[in-house]
Amino acid sequence: MISGLNEQIAELEKELESSFEDHPEAKILRILPGLGTVLGARVLAEFGDDRTRYVDAKARRNYAGTSPITKASGTRRVVLARFARNERLFNACYLWAFASLTASPGARAYFDRQLVRGKTHNQALRALANRLVAILHGRLRHAQIYDESTAWRVEVRVAA
Repeated sequence: MISGLNEQIAELEKELESSFEDHPEAKILRILPGLGTVLGARVLAEFGDDRTRYVDAKARRNYAGTSPITKASGTRRVVLARFARNERLFNACYLWAFASLTASPGARAYFDRQLVRGKTHNQALRALANRLVAILHGRLRHAQIYDESTAWRVEVRVAA
């Protein structure tokens, strides 16, 4: 019974891969760190393929639910996770951020910097997902392939 299910899953993955590879934006998505066929197709399906749908990267990040909400009252300031969001897309972006930790040195360094700043693991992953969605927006808007050195510009500090 389980072997039959495994065969069906493998067949569905083949169909998904051939359909996804035929999409004009698949090449841009596949080269992003952490996005494979299944997760890339999921992200594409949830965002949609209309390039004019999102005015800017902020609109795309808000839709994905990766951008934070800041509430300020008097002397207090609280940064919270966005609760009005596309849950399927948010989960896909969260998984994408987690997968990118091993696929991209820049993503790993960004995540580690978030932890050093005192963020929890989940907060750091959400911040990384937010950055990845912005990178995706730029790549799709300009029809450019991902470049690690451009996406994660590292600050060079000169010792005095």
